[in-house]
Amino acid sequence: MSLAGKTIFITGASRGIGLAIALRCARDGANIAIAAKSVTEDPRLPGTIASAAAQIEQAGGKALPIACDIRFEDQVLAAVDACAQQFGGIDICINNASAISLTGTEDTAMKRYDLMHQVNARGTFLVSKACIPHLKKAANPHVLMLSPPLNLAPKWFAPHPAYTMAKYGMSLCVLGMAQEFRGAIAFNALWPRTAIATAAIRNILAGDEGISHCRTPEIVADAAWHVFNRPKSFSGHFLMDDTFLAENGVTDFDRYRVDPGKDLMPDFFVPDDATPPQGVTLKALS
Repeated sequence: MSLAGKTIFITGASRGIGLAIALRCARDGANIAIAAKSVTEDPRLPGTIASAAAQIEQAGGKALPIACDIRFEDQVLAAVDACAQQFGGIDICINNASAISLTGTEDTAMKRYDLMHQVNARGTFLVSKACIPHLKKAANPHVLMLSPPLNLAPKWFAPHPAYTMAKYGMSLCVLGMAQEFRGAIAFNALWPRTAIATAAIRNILAGDEGISHCRTPEIVADAAWHVFNRPKSFSGHFLMDDTFLAENGVTDFDRYRVDPGKDLMPDFFVPDDATPPQGVTLKALS
């Protein structure tokens, strides 16, 4: 299995999970267009499209950094066109870009509400729509959303309704488009069972101590790689990272822990009945 020569269009990949997926694909020799807003360094969110491109090239891939705000249709269309022209087409679209605000209804400014829905739900729809004409020409096209399983338990809505609605909007794209394009393009969602050690998680949720209770972004990247190596008939799935990796023969999950001596922190939106793979624990390792 290999992604050598495949062309990948990925949003928000200047850092974190998106960059980890890009680097995993780059190790196969893939062509990767990084569409993101980060063009200058931010002390709180390190990484730019230029630094990501350099890492991708160093890992063995070919990179095309594109400054793009996926809230704007003209920028998305131009970015997708630049990717297709540079590399001769698009094989894989990854909707990774996301905005988050973990606030209740009264504390959610409408500016933040609009941002989350423009980036998460609308942005995912727009990027997917723009890539579809190119994906139809690919041999084994895939679209992957970094979004959760559709779990309508009220506990996932009550603390932060606006964020949950926007994030589930990405998953609703999978639900609809997988059926709409069944047999032609694969649409799937991938979600981590635990919190992932990223700058965003450190800043918004966990802090430095919380990061020690996370897994590394590589677990999501490895799972995504396996998705892309499935045939396009593999579509409409809402995948949990470790469960899907276990189904593909992975047995060592301890290597993904930031600190093996700490309990792992469960992520949002993981169903209560979605148990870890056999032999895998979220408890600290003795």
